[in-house]
Amino acid sequence: MATLHISIGAIEHNVSWLHRFFSKRNVSWTLVTKVLCGHFETLSALRDEGILSIPHSIGDSRLDSLGIIKSLDPTIQTMYIKPPEVGYADQVVRYSDYSLNTSYPTLKALGAAASRLGIRHKVILMVELGEIREGVEGDALAGLVRKTTGLPGIEIAGIGTNLGCMYGIEPTMEKMEELDAYRRVVEDGCGCELEFVSGGSSITLPILGDGCLPQSLNHYRVGEAAFFGTTPLDGEQFGPLRTDVFSFEAQILEFYRKQNEPDGIQCEGNIGHTAEPSSGCEKSYRAILDFGLLDTDHESLKPKNGADFVGISSDMVVYAFDDTDKDHAVGDLVPFDTDYMAIAKLMNSGFIHKRVHR
Repeated sequence: MATLHISIGAIEHNVSWLHRFFSKRNVSWTLVTKVLCGHFETLSALRDEGILSIPHSIGDSRLDSLGIIKSLDPTIQTMYIKPPEVGYADQVVRYSDYSLNTSYPTLKALGAAASRLGIRHKVILMVELGEIREGVEGDALAGLVRKTTGLPGIEIAGIGTNLGCMYGIEPTMEKMEELDAYRRVVEDGCGCELEFVSGGSSITLPILGDGCLPQSLNHYRVGEAAFFGTTPLDGEQFGPLRTDVFSFEAQILEFYRKQNEPDGIQCEGNIGHTAEPSSGCEKSYRAILDFGLLDTDHESLKPKNGADFVGISSDMVVYAFDDTDKDHAVGDLVPFDTDYMAIAKLMNSGFIHKRVHR
């Protein structure tokens, strides 16, 4: 069976190191767990080891995942890290202590839901700084603050921005100084000192480490560095973080030497994705492995043994080996190098076995 291995020990190392890194700089952080896709066994193991209690809070973009965390330990602070859907305001305030927001109708719905529950929901207002994903435009920020300040059940806890997630815009000093300027706009509008100025995600870590950010930036939302040991700024390992949290291997279901070219009339009935037929050899050794399109993004996987991708359908994938690499058999395991999206989709698949261990 195709298996994704998850090392709790590696996660603990990374989270503990990151916590020390942030603490030395007098900033707090939120551990973003969305790559885990709400996997109960992994989250439960992280709770049991005390890892979920190390950062200030746990962030996720799925309400079900936050609900699992709250069911494991209601005292863990949680953060909903994308603009909430208006129709799910009740669940947002029930499962998250903080949420990232950009729109007044949503804030109004969250305030009404919080009031019904007799609580105050903390919000971080997200500002657009060039990534053109979530965020209110700067010239509209003061107006949003004025309207939000008067809402029952809502507390403006901070301001934040998102960079690097869609277009890869770098969190430069200029961008962060712009965020700091908007902090002053918000604090003037609400007449209070903000708890958080949330300066971004794992992409910001190298710049923070160099001491090149305004002192007012005191919060970060970190997932990739904690679970992959890398920063998306350059894709490289950050500090001594471990890059072996996840490992994936798939089992060979069939291994034969076959033609490289398909034989017959090709129609539109195929549902798979294929590579261009290899040139040169007429035949090659081919392995069918036990995962498919429903399980992950094959373009984000690379066999460690150098096999070439041939094609993939809903539940099987084919790789080719040259004639010098024929010593494989049915039942053998093929290990893969993976990236963030491959792991996220494997975690989300109900047909991939997950093995959680120290």
